[in-house]
Amino acid sequence: MSAQPTLDPANPFAVPSALPYGLPDYTAIREEHYLPAFLAGMAQQRAEAAAIAADPEPPTVENTLVALERSGRLLDRVSAAFHNQLSSDATPALEAIEEQVAPLLAAHHDAIWLEAALAARVDELGRQADEGALDLEPDTAYLLERRRVAHRRAGAGLPDEAQARLRQINERLTTLEAKFGRTLLAATNAAAVLVADEHELAGLPDDAKAAAAAAAERHEQPGRWLIDLILPTDQPVLAQLESRALRRRIFQASSTRGLGGEHDTGPLLLEIAALRAERAQLLGYAHHADYVASDLTIHGADAVAELLGGLVGPAVANARAEAAALQEALERDEPGARLEPWDWSFYAQRVRRERRALDGSAMRPYLELDRVVEQGVFRAAHLVFGLTFARREDLTGYHPDVRVYEVFDTDGTGRALFLHDPWTRDSKRGGAWMNTLVDQSHLLGERCVVVNNLLNIPKPPPGEPTLLTWDEVTTLFHEFGHALHAILSDVRYPSQSGTAVPRDAVEYPSQVNEMWAWEPEVLRGFAVHHVTGEPMPTEWVRTLLDARQDGEGFATTEYLGAALLDQAWHRLTPDEVPATPQDVEAFERAALEQAGIADAPVPPRYRSTYFNHVFSGGYSAGYYSYLWSEVLDADTVTWYQEHGGLRRENGDAFRAAVLSRGGSLDALDAFAALRGRAPDIAPLLARRGLAAPA
Repeated sequence: MSAQPTLDPANPFAVPSALPYGLPDYTAIREEHYLPAFLAGMAQQRAEAAAIAADPEPPTVENTLVALERSGRLLDRVSAAFHNQLSSDATPALEAIEEQVAPLLAAHHDAIWLEAALAARVDELGRQADEGALDLEPDTAYLLERRRVAHRRAGAGLPDEAQARLRQINERLTTLEAKFGRTLLAATNAAAVLVADEHELAGLPDDAKAAAAAAAERHEQPGRWLIDLILPTDQPVLAQLESRALRRRIFQASSTRGLGGEHDTGPLLLEIAALRAERAQLLGYAHHADYVASDLTIHGADAVAELLGGLVGPAVANARAEAAALQEALERDEPGARLEPWDWSFYAQRVRRERRALDGSAMRPYLELDRVVEQGVFRAAHLVFGLTFARREDLTGYHPDVRVYEVFDTDGTGRALFLHDPWTRDSKRGGAWMNTLVDQSHLLGERCVVVNNLLNIPKPPPGEPTLLTWDEVTTLFHEFGHALHAILSDVRYPSQSGTAVPRDAVEYPSQVNEMWAWEPEVLRGFAVHHVTGEPMPTEWVRTLLDARQDGEGFATTEYLGAALLDQAWHRLTPDEVPATPQDVEAFERAALEQAGIADAPVPPRYRSTYFNHVFSGGYSAGYYSYLWSEVLDADTVTWYQEHGGLRRENGDAFRAAVLSRGGSLDALDAFAALRGRAPDIAPLLARRGLAAPA
């Protein structure tokens, strides 16, 4: 790797940002600053790691573990700023930088984790700890344990020839995964559905129609309407559009993204699957799913299969029961018609209206974005954890749409910056996610800067409100649960900060935070008509609470379909991976049939060709994590209920046991510190209507 050991002092990354909390100075950062900073950052960390490995003194916590924690500060700064901007506001120049840098970063990672002398120093510390010669504080002991495991899982003990092949695989995988994300973004943008006849938009609320018209205008299609797609198969507008033909067109555009054509992701995902399988075997595992799960809290791919497989039958049965009611509603409109995936959301909405007098479209004027954020999400965080929030108009994010808030703790001291980025744009990847720009760490004296991106909500015309669906409201609370995990982190080491927990536990706090969207005291604060100021009718609120299990058959089945596809791709050996992109659909069909879910009337939440979570987003063989995290979440919600619900004492206990601890201890130990026992699946089954309440 060609790299510069120093960085031009004029480059904004040459020194830590002088802005509050170390917020990257995006007003000064230019695209041309990233590559030199990456190269210098990698060179600096390589030099730091080499110095640690060559230290003639015997290894100690300070000269090995702490030194490693302090290394790579420049690289951390540029990586956080770059990857956040790339996912949220990509440009061709940024994508070109990613293409160049991705394999260099993979090689850099391997150069450190496969360094024999470095691994030997860590092993020596581990040996001393095993023999009782080292008296370590719990967070340091856990840091040492995880470092030892990470060196081993990276391949530090492999022969030279195997290590050389491993390096090749890792470089290629990093390139392919980045390319999958870029190709999928292009495919999703290209699949947006253009509507020329306004009559086809019957049922679409006026604000959504105005947003679609504005989107068409931005794409030089005045007088038309553009329906942008979000990442999952099911699209929010399908619940509103009366035109069955347009619903079908939108569904087919969504579910065929990446299948052939200019933006075909098939060749990429096949090579990714084959290389992951080969790497797993090099490291001594049966397949990639085994490699991933062996280091997570569920402890093994067989346990994942048992968890998912045990829920298929009940979930599909629930989905079929729901489908029967929707079929009846469809036949009243079109006798003899058969329920199709593009009909599901529309008729689910209608049946809900008939059964419960609950109309999702009628609720939207009561769910205005700013009020939901400030009087819902923020207010819940204040009631539960004592946090307060202040808008920082003086601070700038990476895009004009981004809003910056300062977060204050119970004693009034500043704790973090929170950046909120809600609206869709062509430069922003699909989905909803959280990033950190700065991680909390006592060792480095740093406080948190965290970003929430949302489900790419269409931006309304100037002066118009952004009105949300209920699903978008719960997504707001979910993503802010991730943000709270970062904001309330109170750890010593940066590598243990906030969400630095096993992949199958990272969704746990975020899913717990969804409960506050339904809490009547919180709901009354944000569910207010954006024009009249009237609260949402009391009977609607009661109905909304009563309807929480509605649609759980669909929700569980579409999730299981995606999770089972993830497992199927990652349980293959290299020679079992399909040979050509044309085989992808057949593989999907066979995998879902074998799992017993293919004849369910519900498509997977993600099909392989647009499954960004697993082929680009870090969830490979780990998409089951949402369900496993929900086991922890549902059990924790039960704990809250048993202890009086919305009380500061409960929030303080959850903060102390789980949120503040980050990755400084085993995630299940953190759960047990709160619950007093191991997780119980019964609350999850009751929540999803898969078993009678315990």
